[in-house]
Amino acid sequence: MGDSKDFKVGNVYGYLVHGQWRKAQGEPLPSHSPVDGSLIGYVQSLSHEEVDEVYADSKEAQKGWAKLPINQRAAILRKAADILAQEADDLGLMLEKEISKDKASSRNEVLRTAELIRYTADEGEHLRGIAAGSDVFPGMPNDRIAIITREPLGVVLAISPFNYPVNLAASKIAPALIAGNSVVMKPATAGVICTLYLADAFVRAGIPAGVLNVVTGKGSVIGDYLVEHPAVDFINFTGSTLVGQGIAKKAGMVPLLLELGGKDAAIVLSDADLDKAAKEIVNGAYSYSGQRCTAIKRVLVEDKVADKLIAKIKPLVEKLKVGTPESGAFITPLISQKAADYVESLITDAIDRKATVVVGGKHEKNLIWPVLLDNVTTDMRVAWEEPFGPVLPIIRVKDAKEAVAIANKSEYGLQSAVFTQDIDKAMAVAQALEVGTVHVNGRTERGPDNFPFLGVKNSGLGTQGIRYSIEAMSRPRVVVVHQGHNPLD
Repeated sequence: MGDSKDFKVGNVYGYLVHGQWRKAQGEPLPSHSPVDGSLIGYVQSLSHEEVDEVYADSKEAQKGWAKLPINQRAAILRKAADILAQEADDLGLMLEKEISKDKASSRNEVLRTAELIRYTADEGEHLRGIAAGSDVFPGMPNDRIAIITREPLGVVLAISPFNYPVNLAASKIAPALIAGNSVVMKPATAGVICTLYLADAFVRAGIPAGVLNVVTGKGSVIGDYLVEHPAVDFINFTGSTLVGQGIAKKAGMVPLLLELGGKDAAIVLSDADLDKAAKEIVNGAYSYSGQRCTAIKRVLVEDKVADKLIAKIKPLVEKLKVGTPESGAFITPLISQKAADYVESLITDAIDRKATVVVGGKHEKNLIWPVLLDNVTTDMRVAWEEPFGPVLPIIRVKDAKEAVAIANKSEYGLQSAVFTQDIDKAMAVAQALEVGTVHVNGRTERGPDNFPFLGVKNSGLGTQGIRYSIEAMSRPRVVVVHQGHNPLD
C-alpha cells in the first residue's frame, strides 16, 4: 500500500465509486491524529447528489455480481485477504496514527481481518441449498417438494465505527459480498483512511466496479440520507446505542443488523481462581484503552474476596505502559478530547460520591492513565454508563444473586463474564444473565469470528458471526414443485 497513491486524488484521499477513486464537489475534511494532533490527510465530503450516484452504481453492479458463481466471488475475497496480510505492517502503522491503537493490537487487527475474509470465502462456498418433502407435515400427501436456496438482498449499507475501522468494516463487507450483495461502505469520520486501505485491497483483488463503493463525509450531512435512501435493502451498523436507535426508527421496513453499546460485567465469586481472574479482567478492561464495546466495564465481586482480588489487580494495572503507540505503550490517547472529558466526568462523579481511587488520577489532554475504582455504588454514573475509556469500577456484592441482579438492571445486554471453579454455579449465573454471551473464566471479547455475536436490550439487534452474517444478509428462495400423476403408477 505504501504511500496510498492508488486511492488518492492529488493529495486528498478519494471516495470509491464504480471502481474509481474520485474527488467530491464539496470541501474535503481534515483528518488529525489523536496521538499528537498532526494532520494525516484530507478525505472527501460527499453531497446528496453524489450519494445518489453511488447508490445507482451499486444497484446496477449488484445484478452481475449476484450471477457470478460463488467460487469466483470467494477467489476475489481470498486475494483481498492476501493483500491485507502482506501489507499488515503498513496498515498497522496507519491504525496507530489514525486511531491511536497500540502497536500489537494494530497489526493483529489487520491479520485477524485477513483470516476473517478467508473464512468468509470458505463458509460461502460451503453453504448449500436444501430440499424438503411435504409428507413430513402431518396430514400432507407426498405430492410436492420445496427447493430452498439463498438469495442476496441487494444493496447493503455498511456503517463501521472508529475503534476497529478495518475489522468491523470487513465483518460487514465480506459476508455481504459472498452472499451476492453489493456494498455501500460508510466509515466513521475517525478511522476513515484505514477503511479506505481495506477497500483498496478489494479493488486491487479485482472486485468488479460498483460492487463495493465507499462514501465519506459528515454523518450530520449524509447520515440520514444514506439510511433513508430507497436503494438500501439492508443496513449493517456498529456504533453507539443512541445512533443505532435513530437508524432503527428511520429504516422503516429495511432489515437491520445492529451492534451497539455495552456495560459488560465481570462477576467474581468467592471460589474463583483470583490470579486468573485478575489477569483476564485487566486485559479485558484496559486493552485499546477500554475503547471496545466488549470491554469489561465493571467488576461485581463477592465481598469476602474483594480485598484479595483488588490486591492482585492493582499491580497489574500499575504495570501497564502509558504513552504513544509508537513507544509501544498499552494505554494510548483516547480518540478525542471530548471522549477523554466524558471519561473524566464519570471518574469525578464517582470520587465525589466517595468511591476510592486505587490506581490512577493522572491525565494529559486526551491521554488518561488507567484508573481502578473501589467502593463503587449503584448511585454512581460509572456503575451504569459506558465510559469507552481506561476506567474500571469495582462493585462489592454479598453473593452471586446480588451480582446478577445488578448486572441485569443495565439497559445494555452485550456480554458478561463469570469467574468460579464450580461449573454448576457458572452455568446458573450464565443462564440468569440477560446478555448475548457469557464467558466462563475468561474476559469478555468478540470472537473468534465464527462464533455468534449478539446483544440484547439496548446492545443490538440480530446476530453476527461469519455464517450468521451471511444468512442475515441473504434470504431463502423457495420453489415448490407440485408432482402430477406418476406415469409409473
